Amino acid sequence: MCIDSSIKHEFTFTPAISLYVTCDTEEEIDEAFEKLSEDGGVLMPLAAYPFSEKFGWVADKYGVTWQLNLASKK
Repeated sequence: MCIDSSIKHEFTFTPAISLYVTCDTEEEIDEAFEKLSEDGGVLMPLAAYPFSEKFGWVADKYGVTWQLNLASKK
């Protein structure tokens, strides 16, 4: 849960804190990435990286950032 102040302030969400979600399937990560980045922005494209087979980092339309990771196959 995120709570915002009703008092006007000059700050907003930053990528310093993001929600990390491990997805079980490629379909799940692809859908989450598409929906969360809609009207938001992509910080790291959904791709293979040295630390993950498939990973993406997005900011949603509210400025909350999400790190999406595909669970590794065992």
